[in-house]
Amino acid sequence: MFISPAYAQAAAGSTESTLMGLLPLVLMFVVLYFVMIRPQLKRQKEHKAMVEALAKGDEVVTAGGFLGKVTKIGETYVGVELADGVEVQMQRSAVVQVLPKGTIKNS
Repeated sequence: MFISPAYAQAAAGSTESTLMGLLPLVLMFVVLYFVMIRPQLKRQKEHKAMVEALAKGDEVVTAGGFLGKVTKIGETYVGVELADGVEVQMQRSAVVQVLPKGTIKNS
């Protein structure tokens, strides 16, 4: 009927071993956060700021690899001139990079 002292001590030790068993799992999630999730969030924030700062005349690279000059800016779309007389409408998020002025040379 009574619990022996040896049995009670074993139960206390198993709680500690359970916590030690979870420690590698917690450490794995912490490393995952700092190695993968945090840098991705930083890149998303930088891309959003770049897209919001687009202005007419900016030279850009699109997600499709096209180089062009921004001619129109809308709420969600942007007009990009790829060549003389060739203008396309695309989503603002399709702009991957803003190039320095004078990068695109017209032949």
